[in-house]
Amino acid sequence: MTASTAVPGAIGIFGAGSIGCYIGGRLIAAGENVRLIGRARMGEVIATHGLHISDWQGFDHQLSAAQVAFFSEADALNASALVLVAVKSADTEAAGRALAPVLAPGTVVLSLQNGVNNAARLQEWLPQQRVLAGMVPFNVVQHGPGHFHHGSEGALEAEADEVLRPWLRTFAAAGLPIQLREDMASVLWAKLLLNLNNPINALAGVPLKEELSQRAFRRCIALAQREALALYAAADIRPARLTPVPPRWLPRLLDVPDAIFQRLGQRMLRIDPLARSSMWEDLERGRRTEIDWINGELLRLAEGLGRTAPVNARLVALVREAEGGGRRDWNGPDLLAALESATQD
Repeated sequence: MTASTAVPGAIGIFGAGSIGCYIGGRLIAAGENVRLIGRARMGEVIATHGLHISDWQGFDHQLSAAQVAFFSEADALNASALVLVAVKSADTEAAGRALAPVLAPGTVVLSLQNGVNNAARLQEWLPQQRVLAGMVPFNVVQHGPGHFHHGSEGALEAEADEVLRPWLRTFAAAGLPIQLREDMASVLWAKLLLNLNNPINALAGVPLKEELSQRAFRRCIALAQREALALYAAADIRPARLTPVPPRWLPRLLDVPDAIFQRLGQRMLRIDPLARSSMWEDLERGRRTEIDWINGELLRLAEGLGRTAPVNARLVALVREAEGGGRRDWNGPDLLAALESATQD
């Protein structure tokens, strides 16, 4: 399908990858007018297989190719009232450049990306649009061509702004409730803390539930989180509480023996048994990961404070090696030893 006159009021999804296709599919299934912008190869997959969306609670819906308005150029969004940006963090500036000549002044743009600064980076390119920060807490993976599966709990969160209120009912009806937050910066720093598991899961090469069930892997996460929390304290960053456990208690919970974690960490384990991190999926598909906008964000924070972050620096290095064909089958004890040794170098 090629771009033509956009439908007034349509919702645009810029970045039709796993998150973009899943959210767009849920909105289309609920009867909303949605246009997806993505790479041509994804358009070919959807043209052949349609768009299949499912979740860990039993939702399962197949959209035919004819039901999905998929485009490869941003100009298809030229009359969208709301645009969700779901590209990888490395592509934020490219997204801003592509959208700047297309979107009308006042268009609402919601960044649904990992990292803590993407909305601000987009706003630089879109000064006449209302750019807001958002957060996707759940995991989405591809289970086959055109099949996107939501494998863990959590609701969308977004920066509190009156321009989003007209959309709340729309998203709730699509099974995508949005919680508006006055403390969005704190939410993004808290999400970053949880995302420190992404490289560990990617390096382990096993599903999230299997990884989190093993103490050695959890202790790897705890090491990275403790380092992050120390940097947060030094920078006066106060992460929001996104889980039943306050952020400062997360490493302690992750450290407990398996039998205790099975009881105390039940909610963390309430995920689809096949769910994996987006970073694992990036490595699997030979794509550049978002390591620079997750653990790398902590390295920049540490540098600004005149400190170091050896555990997170080691994770960045290991993921870089994996991107180049290096090891992706770490067991928990070996990975833990590698991270602990980083603190002693």
